[in-house]
Amino acid sequence: MKALVLAGGSGSRLRPITHTSAKQLVPVANKPVLFYGLEALRDAGVREVGIVVGDTAAEIQDAVGDGSAFGLEVTYLPQDAPRGLAHAVLIAREYLGDDDFVMYLGDNFVVGGINEIVQRFRDERPDAQIMLTKVSDPRAFGVAELDAAGRVVGLEEKPRRPKSDLALVGVYIFGARVHEAVARLKPSWRDELEITDAIQGLIDAGHRVDSTVISGYWKDTGNVTDMLEVNRLVLEGVEPSVQGTVDASSELIGRVVVEPGATVTGSRIVGPVIVGAGSVVRDSYLGPFTSIDRDCRLIDSEIEYSIVLRGASIDGVGRIECSLIGREAEVTPAPHVPRAHRLVLGDHSKVQIRQ
Repeated sequence: MKALVLAGGSGSRLRPITHTSAKQLVPVANKPVLFYGLEALRDAGVREVGIVVGDTAAEIQDAVGDGSAFGLEVTYLPQDAPRGLAHAVLIAREYLGDDDFVMYLGDNFVVGGINEIVQRFRDERPDAQIMLTKVSDPRAFGVAELDAAGRVVGLEEKPRRPKSDLALVGVYIFGARVHEAVARLKPSWRDELEITDAIQGLIDAGHRVDSTVISGYWKDTGNVTDMLEVNRLVLEGVEPSVQGTVDASSELIGRVVVEPGATVTGSRIVGPVIVGAGSVVRDSYLGPFTSIDRDCRLIDSEIEYSIVLRGASIDGVGRIECSLIGREAEVTPAPHVPRAHRLVLGDHSKVQIRQ
């Protein structure tokens, strides 16, 4: 079994971060989201991985390399523009051959990995295996319709009127028959080749499509809110570890990780928190569910439930919450400007001003 990992999207919902960085490389608990997916594939027994890349190809290749660091053999498959998930399968046809393959969206996060669904596919040999989860607003996802027996009878991509609340999670497993279905596709109303249409083609042709409704945690980390939530979830599982320098005037409470080369002085940190290698925290407060990447500086500031990327600096700033701060960003106090009221009042006016 091979894998096809999609890492070519533009990440428009994470701008401005993704103007200068691939969305799949935005870190969760100081590790890029893409790495969690690659590790899940390796743990499921997959060794050959094709990564579909676009405008951020150089950055993805620099981070992943030949895949040996993950125990994988990685091949890069260029895509000229995001044209739908099925288009990625189309351009990977030669690489995939007639092998079974997992298609994994590089910005998705699945707690607990994919071992179970991969093993089920190997044991039961359907033509496709999809993962589903219940969502509050299915209009933003591919949506599956099941019959009374739980079989997949219909699929639709981002429907205006969803027939169920079951959304497709960004992990699919296919046998070779999917290539015939993809080859017959026409662009959808979104002008994309939809993987949901390909799966529907398999169903219409009488081929077997199985589904698993997962009760565990899944997130598409395509926006800041979901990215912070995934960061929270991963930090919940960290074990305390202090390999950097923490002076006696500092206080660490709960699950706090201070990586090698980091220094903490005169600060209070309430975990779960990660302070990355080479970072400096001085006279500051770090609250729960915060990850500070490497080589950052936090001076006389307060922050919690946030992600701070490599080389960022926060100096002399009051409370920061629910924030994603990009690489090499600088956050400082605004200059003091005296407050004043400017009034134009008519005759006999009565005005109350709160000081």
